[in-house]
Amino acid sequence: MNTENKFIYIAYNKPAGVITTTEKIEGNIIDAIRHKENILPIGRLDKDSEGLILLTNNGAIINKIIHPDFEHEKEYVVTLNLPLRNQFLKQMAEGVNIGDALTKPCKLKAEPNTRRVFRIILKQGLNRQIRRMCNVFDYQVIKLQRVRIMNIKMGALKVGSWRDLSEEEITEFLLQLT
Repeated sequence: MNTENKFIYIAYNKPAGVITTTEKIEGNIIDAIRHKENILPIGRLDKDSEGLILLTNNGAIINKIIHPDFEHEKEYVVTLNLPLRNQFLKQMAEGVNIGDALTKPCKLKAEPNTRRVFRIILKQGLNRQIRRMCNVFDYQVIKLQRVRIMNIKMGALKVGSWRDLSEEEITEFLLQLT
């Protein structure tokens, strides 16, 4: 039997307004999920953002996922207040000085048949990074949704719902951490 079966790995589609904390405060992620086991969020997603966040009771792997040295991919869909400019996409992809840090180069792509929506794949996770990057170019983020962490995709998971990761997802996920 796979020894990993004792561990819980879930994907949660966090709604905007839920706070990624285990602190006993109103609106925290643990109360929102109401899982029967004691689980911890892997990383964070700011209160105003929505989308995929992973949770587990395997505390030993959390740092291997969230520490910036490991450069695990996280993918987001971003909706802006103004139409995209090609120069904006190019400069964002090269890295942006957001005041206290220079962001690493990343992948960006405008979403087809939209004027204000793009996808961005980051390998770092600075506090409110995407919002701060966009602000440098006088854009405001209207909606920010994380859709993928490493090999785990949100897919059709409804906002506010969670699911257990499949055995295949867990196996590939854990292989990426070794």
